Amino acid sequence: MIFGMGPFELLLIVVVVLVIFGPKNLPKIGSALGKTVKNVREGMEEGSEDKADEADSPIESHDVEVVEDEDDADAPEDVEEDVFCSKCGAKNAADAGFCSKCGAKLN
Repeated sequence: MIFGMGPFELLLIVVVVLVIFGPKNLPKIGSALGKTVKNVREGMEEGSEDKADEADSPIESHDVEVVEDEDDADAPEDVEEDVFCSKCGAKNAADAGFCSKCGAKLN
């Protein structure tokens, strides 16, 4: 018994597939189905390898140290700086009220 189906149910499915697709198209369908199953298996193996790599790597802290550059001290203060969106991180004009990428309100 495959998938809880008896031989009569399996024979009925085969007959319906033959009627719908015809005997000439069955090799093409079988080939496409085989390639699809192969790609899914490879994708699942690749995904499990990526998760294993992430689990093995130590967690790094992303502490950022701010160092003021001497060139910044000489910059004129009347020049407005760009504003970065806190939601998506996109760079926006200083006078923008909303993010140009995601539409979130800028503070």
